[in-house]
Amino acid sequence: MRWASKLLFATAAVFALAAPAAAQSWPAKPVRIVVPFGPGGPADVYARQIGHELGEVLKQQFVIDNKPGAGAVVGTDIVAKSAPDGYTLLMMSNTHTTNETLLATRPYSLMRDLVAVAPVNSSDLVIVVNPEVKARTLREFIALAKAEPGKLAYASSGPGTPYHMAGELFKAMTGTDMLHVPHKSSGEARNAVIGGHVQMMIDAVTAMKGHVDAGQVRALATTGQKHSAVLPDVPTADEAGAPGYEATIWLGLMAPAGTPREIVDKLNAEITKIVAKPAVREVWARQGAVPMSMTPAAFEAYLKGDIDKWAKVIREAGIKAQ
Repeated sequence: MRWASKLLFATAAVFALAAPAAAQSWPAKPVRIVVPFGPGGPADVYARQIGHELGEVLKQQFVIDNKPGAGAVVGTDIVAKSAPDGYTLLMMSNTHTTNETLLATRPYSLMRDLVAVAPVNSSDLVIVVNPEVKARTLREFIALAKAEPGKLAYASSGPGTPYHMAGELFKAMTGTDMLHVPHKSSGEARNAVIGGHVQMMIDAVTAMKGHVDAGQVRALATTGQKHSAVLPDVPTADEAGAPGYEATIWLGLMAPAGTPREIVDKLNAEITKIVAKPAVREVWARQGAVPMSMTPAAFEAYLKGDIDKWAKVIREAGIKAQ
C-alpha cells in the first residue's frame, strides 16, 4: 500500500509539473479555430484575419475550420468536447448568448463547458425599410407600426440570429407589433425587403450600405451608441426615436473549459495587441467594425450579461426556436 501511495503521489507530481511546461511551450503544433458558421460571413472573415495575425507572432499555423449547422451548435459542441490543451478554439458571437435561452436541448452549456478568451470586434446594424414604406424617419415608422399593429413585417436570416433578436428588442422597446419573417440567409432576407415583400429589416451596415447608396432601401437609423463610420449621415436609433435602443453583432474567442490559464492569458494578450494595431483598426473602421479589448475575466462577465439581456427579450417576446 505504501508503494502504491508513493506511486500515486509521484504520478500526480509529474502531471502537475507537466501542465505548466506544456503551457509554456504552446503552441508547438497548428491550432484549430472552429467557426460554427458558413464561409464568407463576419465570423469566418475575422477568424481568418485573427488566425493569420496570431500565426505571424506565435510562429505557428492557425487553421480555420468551418463547422456550420443547427444554429452554431454543431461547431460549438465540437470545441466544448475537445481536449483543453489550447489547440482547439471557438470563434463565437452573440448567437451563442441567445442560444443559451433559445435552445433548451443544447449538448453543452456555454459558460460551463467553455472559457472566455478574448473579444474581437463589434459591428453596428442599420434599420432599413423598402422605399415604398410611407415613413421617412424612424419616428414615422414607429408611428406607422403602432397605427397598424400586426400589419408590418420585418425580415431576418432566421430565428435566434442577431438580426432576429435586434428586431424583437426593437418591438419591445418601441411598443410596436410586427410580424417576423425568417429566411434561410441574410441575402434572402435583404432581397425580400428590396423586393417589397417585407417592409423592414435590421442588418449589418456593411452589407446594406450598397443597397442604401443605390436607393434600393431607405436607412432610418443605425443601432450603435455613435454614428457609424460606414453610414455617418444616418442617425442612431437612440437619436431617431427609440431612446436607449442598441444592438450590435460582436465576435470573440473561447476555448474548452480547463484550458491552462497561461494559454488563455497568452492568447488574450496577443489578440489585444492585434486589435490595437493602427492598420487593423483602419481597415475595420471602413468595414464598420470596432475593436474590442477585455481581460478574460471581463469578457466572461460580458458574456454573462449578454445572456441575461437576451434571455429577458426572448421570454418577454415568447420567442421559440424554429
